Amino acid sequence: MAKKKSSKAVVVILISLLVLALLWIGVALGLYTIYFGRRFETNKAFMYHYESFEGLERTRYEFPSDKGQNIVGYMYSSGSEQKAIIVFAHGYGAGGHNLYMPAINYFAQNGYFVFAYDATGNDESGGKGIGGVPQGVIDLDYAISFVEDSGNFPDLPIGLFGHSWGGYSVSNVLTYHPEVEAVIECSGPNSSSDLVEGGGTKVIGSVVKILMPVIKVYERAKYGDYATNSALIGFASTDAEIMVVHSSDDNIVPIEYGYDIYYDAFNDDPRFTFIRLEGKGHNQFLNVNYNEDLFDSFVAFYDKNLF
Repeated sequence: MAKKKSSKAVVVILISLLVLALLWIGVALGLYTIYFGRRFETNKAFMYHYESFEGLERTRYEFPSDKGQNIVGYMYSSGSEQKAIIVFAHGYGAGGHNLYMPAINYFAQNGYFVFAYDATGNDESGGKGIGGVPQGVIDLDYAISFVEDSGNFPDLPIGLFGHSWGGYSVSNVLTYHPEVEAVIECSGPNSSSDLVEGGGTKVIGSVVKILMPVIKVYERAKYGDYATNSALIGFASTDAEIMVVHSSDDNIVPIEYGYDIYYDAFNDDPRFTFIRLEGKGHNQFLNVNYNEDLFDSFVAFYDKNLF
């Protein structure tokens, strides 16, 4: 009789553990889907119209990404003496590249072609949702290849600019495009899991750490090597010049998830330029009107390293 009770107890414990495991997996994947399984459209109230930027011209292009989803991008320019091409990767959660138009215009007015696109699940591009963090690297990978191989653009040096999710993307994509010559990475994390953990901590606290093993396995299964890649791997895969920009009070992507990691690894490497800002949060330094000196340093960096 004692044996039967003991066996039943073991079964109950095993079933309970199974239920907890399924709940753990379900919560992790459910939250991931909530954040990355939806589309993002730029709020019309804050949308820029490129015609309002004097002298700015653009041409619309379309190209497929990894699952055949249509990606829409624009080549922006001003004048006729472009020095190089900057491929511009936007952040997560507010729509595509439109909200970065002042920055795009600034680079164009300073003699650069700027190829800016909407990543999967954003604004004009296809996709029912973003899908996951590594999708940003995949779309950028395809965007760079399109610029290089489509025959639509002049054979000029290529630089990258990315903010937040885009910062993560421009750093990680160097693993696949070591030919890129200069990169400005702003407010980005080292890896996909860092972005999820950093952002998730703000929303649900330290509970996110318990969910991370499930999310890492899921991303690995869905995205393969893109999911396990990192900025550190990307930086080590190229001879490109790198500028890293981050504010110490960033509460979206805390500085310890990106800048601090890179500084520890590459502070002595002459290829790297580190700009640690104070009091600029996650987005504030991207306001060209208030931070023109910073944008002048961006242009000087590209001028030095792209031609």
